[in-house]
Amino acid sequence: MVAMIPWSKKLKPVIGILTAKKKDGTIGGNGSLFIELQKKLISLNGISFIFTLDGVHDDSIDGFTFIPEKNEWEKINSPYPDLVYNRIPFRKSEEEIKNSTFFSDLKDKKIPFFNPGFIDKYELYQLFNDHPILHSYLPSTIPAIEKQKLRSFLAQFQSIYLKPAQSARGNGIFRLELDTEKKLILNGISKSNEYITFDHFWSDWENILREKNYLAQEEIKTKTYDGKRFDLRILAHAVNDNYIVTGVGIRQSQKQDITTHIPSGGKLLPYDLFQTKEQDFFIENVVEQIGMALSQKFGFFGEFSIDVGISETGHYYIYEVNSKPMSFDEKEIEVKKIEYLCQLFLQLTVHNN
Repeated sequence: MVAMIPWSKKLKPVIGILTAKKKDGTIGGNGSLFIELQKKLISLNGISFIFTLDGVHDDSIDGFTFIPEKNEWEKINSPYPDLVYNRIPFRKSEEEIKNSTFFSDLKDKKIPFFNPGFIDKYELYQLFNDHPILHSYLPSTIPAIEKQKLRSFLAQFQSIYLKPAQSARGNGIFRLELDTEKKLILNGISKSNEYITFDHFWSDWENILREKNYLAQEEIKTKTYDGKRFDLRILAHAVNDNYIVTGVGIRQSQKQDITTHIPSGGKLLPYDLFQTKEQDFFIENVVEQIGMALSQKFGFFGEFSIDVGISETGHYYIYEVNSKPMSFDEKEIEVKKIEYLCQLFLQLTVHNN
């Protein structure tokens, strides 16, 4: 028999962090984030626990809470929390929860939750493309599932990126370009291919492009530093009904220039190498506009990160917006993230306590 949280009546707020199990049955998600949130919440007289959908009952939830004194996780049974923080790491698991009654049960119980979920890249493009400000920062993008449209798109831009509409961290991304002899060169993070004609390429890729809802995006010729491309990683949080910049990092490509992600060999550079007042103003403005647009369309977003490139002419381009940001390698940004998240938890639960 699992004991109820002994401090649940004393410690407020109680934050439930929703995650999911991996294929091997262990709990997935960002363990270091969960631990740091717990430590900070305890210092604010709150508490948190992590749980998965199969731990949810009608009037209580089975989960795990981190005990800093023991440096270990302890199994608990808790009343419903004051807020649910969605950190499900897998799109498939999130679909299962959306098809369950859990989110509607939370609404019935007047329990706030964020974020609504992963964002489909093309839905995001359409949202921003209709926005009076954000549309000017978008690379041209189309679904890559119609042969003639993709052929024309490649002919127009000569070099394009192919990205699955529902992916993250640069997974499944390729660059497709026409060379001077009109051959097609396809480069990925770890593999490349050549095709004599577009028809040969399409024959090879049609099923993959359609099954994974690939998008085609024009390649932006970006500024370089020491001869290698870089982009901005911006972390943002909701604070007092506004959206503010939590931190900005720089990621630079190294051995391959398809993506600048650190797990794919990218390098971290300090933001102050590139910082200007004009750039800071752009970042602050775009963060506010994106936060409001996302929340109006999909439901309240408490946090997100943005990947931004700078063209050779100095124009900014929004490549991606991530609803469940990865950890930043910059420690000072991670510290601010924990601070802002916990303050947001307190703000969203003040009426419930």
